[in-house]
Amino acid sequence: METAIKHLDPLFSQEEASVACTFLIGTVRGDVHDIGKHIVIMMLKGNGWKATDLGVDVPPEGFCEAVKEGSFDILGMSALLTTTMKSLDMTIKALEEAGLRDNVKVIIGGAPVTQDYADKIGADAFGEDAWDAITKAERLLARNIHE
Repeated sequence: METAIKHLDPLFSQEEASVACTFLIGTVRGDVHDIGKHIVIMMLKGNGWKATDLGVDVPPEGFCEAVKEGSFDILGMSALLTTTMKSLDMTIKALEEAGLRDNVKVIIGGAPVTQDYADKIGADAFGEDAWDAITKAERLLARNIHE
């Protein structure tokens, strides 16, 4: 899958498009799975978005620092393991404690993640798959423009 992504990524990224938004994305602390994250990034680029990848096993402080230093519309976090889902919650709490939560909309995803869990931890949206995450990001931005 990683080889396929390396071959497909330039095809998604080669067309110049106006940037719809800026998207920061990473896999949470304790989790090193990134195939789904890479698919989201490819699809974001293919839709004209600027995506910044923080990588895998990102601690809450790493997400906070990136949000503080950058100008991102959306923060996407993934967790593929039930044991790392708690890092999603810990990261949102860290953003709140740092006074950064209102600076960015948060979308979470991953195999064990659900809409109920997203609601429980205060995420703005849950992406069931890559396309769903992008669609919900567009809705969140449209809602911000109209508010």
